[in-house]
Amino acid sequence: MHPNPAFRRDDRALLETLIEEIGFGMVFATTPDGPRVAHVPLVSTGDGALQFHIARGNALAKHLDGMTVLAVINGPDGYVSPRWYEDQSQVPTWNYISLELEGRVRRMDADGLLGQLEALSAREEARLAGEPWTMDKTPPDYLRKLLAGIVGFELEVLGWRETLKLSQNKPAEERERVAAALEANGSAAIAALMRSLAG
Repeated sequence: MHPNPAFRRDDRALLETLIEEIGFGMVFATTPDGPRVAHVPLVSTGDGALQFHIARGNALAKHLDGMTVLAVINGPDGYVSPRWYEDQSQVPTWNYISLELEGRVRRMDADGLLGQLEALSAREEARLAGEPWTMDKTPPDYLRKLLAGIVGFELEVLGWRETLKLSQNKPAEERERVAAALEANGSAAIAALMRSLAG
């Protein structure tokens, strides 16, 4: 998390929206085998918990139940050139969105895992054009075989640490100049967030 409090926003609804919209992150843990990370799709329960699943053979699978871990969700980002400022004697920086979630993990049972997968696929299918795919299209025997190969977990979030570094430490006209330059250089998502969240 960035140390400047200007880049934090205590807005739980906004943070839940980031989880929902991005939907993917990393879970870090220290294990007896050393530090490990899993890259996972994430589902928010809406009440302070995140659900995710990993392959049963993943190096974290045997360790996660009962552990305290860190989940990280990264949003849009973009390089900020000093030439975009009126005073170009500044230094380069990076604008970005990141959310760190710390908490204790518990292993889910088979019904919880299936519910997580249904919620995840429904969320993602709703974002696509055309008729949504549903899990009932998978033959039951094949689905049972696939479910046996993964493990579901729920992370009870005890610490929310967000960084929304969107040039809030600059005057409004500077922020707009940086947003316009980012947009012109292919970083439209971070530019849009600068315009909507940094004001």
